[in-house]
Amino acid sequence: MRLRFGRPDLAQYADRFDVPAADSDLSVTFLGVATLLVSDGETSLMTDGFFSRPSLPRVALRALNPDDSRIDTALNRVGVDRLAAVLPVHSHFDHAMDSAVVAERTGAQLVGGTSTANIGRGHGLPESRIDEVAPGDSLTFGDFTLTLVESHHCPPDRYPGTIDTPVGTPARASAYKCGEAWSTFIRHASGRSVLVQGSAGFVPGALAEQSADVVYLGIGQLGVQPEEYMTTFWQETVRAVGARRVVLIHWDDFFRPLDEPMRALPYAGDDLDETMRVLDPLARADGVDLHFPTVWRREDPWA
Repeated sequence: MRLRFGRPDLAQYADRFDVPAADSDLSVTFLGVATLLVSDGETSLMTDGFFSRPSLPRVALRALNPDDSRIDTALNRVGVDRLAAVLPVHSHFDHAMDSAVVAERTGAQLVGGTSTANIGRGHGLPESRIDEVAPGDSLTFGDFTLTLVESHHCPPDRYPGTIDTPVGTPARASAYKCGEAWSTFIRHASGRSVLVQGSAGFVPGALAEQSADVVYLGIGQLGVQPEEYMTTFWQETVRAVGARRVVLIHWDDFFRPLDEPMRALPYAGDDLDETMRVLDPLARADGVDLHFPTVWRREDPWA
């Protein structure tokens, strides 16, 4: 791979930020990285709930605290004061650090494996507000059914392992070990379904018996993988579940506050251009629409 400086220019993908705006109650709202608000107007769920987005120097040099102001600002902007569940896709800081705070603020259940549960415990959430699940478990919230299938983090996993004791804050980024990684299926009573693949990792064959209309596909670090890996990732996720639309997530620079314009991760850590070079022809061959979401906007990926 050639050495590149700077970061991909999102302007070249401007026409891909075209997921239809929602004109009904059922919607998905992208809130950076792999944070998604899924709502039908009666019940609302959120993956991750990561809004603090501390700077890279802070992450590298200091212990981290959830940023209450940024969390409250984001929740207020999307009009969320009540959630049924918060579901981190795995337990790294850029996914799960704020999850217990968001659950506490919104009355939600914190849903995940042992590692996520220990983030909740470290924050002081009571056990009654923590749903510790195993692979294959399904939970129902309103008209939504959630199924969590075991997955893997995209290599390299900089903080591997599980969180085996409660994590209080402040804590270094390294305390937020990956823990259990999930392919999260969200199915609605209307018949619509979505897979949230929060990381560009996979377990071979794990999704062979699953289906989803839409995949929110995490592509963080995918662009620095060999092309064979990228192709296999597509086969094991999008193609495996038979999705007809893919919305790309986890491409944004999560060291930048959410109220500033979105930008891609730098080439030093990822290569969005390389990801698109490989995924575009795969999507065309499979007849799959490939999109980027627009932050803060209620969208209808099933339209």
